[in-house]
Amino acid sequence: MTIAVSDLTCRYGPTEALSDLRFSLPGGKIYGLLGRNGSGKTTLLSTLAGFRKPSAGTVHIDDEPVFENPRILRQICLIGEPGHVGDKSDALRDIFDLARRLRPSWDAAYASTLADLFELPMKSKLSALSRGQRSAFNVTVGLASRAPVTMFDEAHLGMDAPTRQAFADELLRDYLDQPRTIVISTHLIEEQSPLFERVLVLHEGRLLLEEDLDDLRARGVSVTGPISLVDDFAVGLTVLGHQTLGPTKSAMIYGDFDDERRRAARTAGLELGPVAVQDLFIHLTGGTR
Repeated sequence: MTIAVSDLTCRYGPTEALSDLRFSLPGGKIYGLLGRNGSGKTTLLSTLAGFRKPSAGTVHIDDEPVFENPRILRQICLIGEPGHVGDKSDALRDIFDLARRLRPSWDAAYASTLADLFELPMKSKLSALSRGQRSAFNVTVGLASRAPVTMFDEAHLGMDAPTRQAFADELLRDYLDQPRTIVISTHLIEEQSPLFERVLVLHEGRLLLEEDLDDLRARGVSVTGPISLVDDFAVGLTVLGHQTLGPTKSAMIYGDFDDERRRAARTAGLELGPVAVQDLFIHLTGGTR
């Protein structure tokens, strides 16, 4: 299902959380939604899920408006922080039963498999779970919903590293088996970016960037070699940072690197390497446009 956003603005009283967003997300891809705290990520996801009416502009999924559209809303699943799924007094099995009635695509057998994977105490109430267990339960509901549009808003909070890895592995495996549109909002950029095919970066309520992850990565290059050669190569380019050890310098550079520029660097004896997506994100949202 394709998500289309046009001239979207969301306000909380005098505060404008989102300003004039325009983008289209073709169906069947995994998208990364990145942004600093307060950039508008949660507001955007809530609006895409139909939880919030836009102050201006439109959100359509498969050419239909989302807000107060029961047919479309049943095709969307948004999973956020612990507490987003079910009431604390509810038993886990009862929440599964509610999800089955709400989601036409719910897969009970898969939900049971995930509960075993994350070692969830299915006879317990939600209030008895630790924060990490509640997050694991939430993502279980999100994955087992198999909703055509599934969104995770910092859903990993409280999970330990092995559980986060199990979640990422299972998400990718199930996505390949059951393709759908998935949007992941996260601050764990390096850990979760291998899942993304395309990224959106929000900054102060505006869409700063939307492009394929590979294209973003291609604009960041680590250049290592003798200090003078690295400095000459970096003239006119944006240097994100550098380190010097004796006569050797390594600089993180952001820019358009065509084949000719890369050949020139290698001819000069410079070593080229990748720059972490997180470093590129910090540069893009750090006040330098």
